[in-house]
Amino acid sequence: MASPASMAARRVLSAASHAGHEGGSARTWKILSFVLALPGVAVCIANAYMKMQQHSHETPEFVAYSHLRIRTKKWPWGDGNHSLFHNPHENALPEGYEGPRH
Repeated sequence: MASPASMAARRVLSAASHAGHEGGSARTWKILSFVLALPGVAVCIANAYMKMQQHSHETPEFVAYSHLRIRTKKWPWGDGNHSLFHNPHENALPEGYEGPRH
């Protein structure tokens, strides 16, 4: 059985946890959204834009490593060699890249 002191402490802590929910918390979250979240999103967008500007559009040389692009059976769609979300500009097949690259 719990002691009267621990029950009183539990009652006080329970009441304190509900005290801040009347009106201040919505305002606090609104301020945090405008002061932290929106500038954070803006910084992420600026970072992605700068990385895109520095990106090299050169094709990396294809190296046929034996542990990559292993096909034990065909994919159940298409010709069986292309994955479901295959991108011919980025994804190589076991034989190499498809056609000329832009």
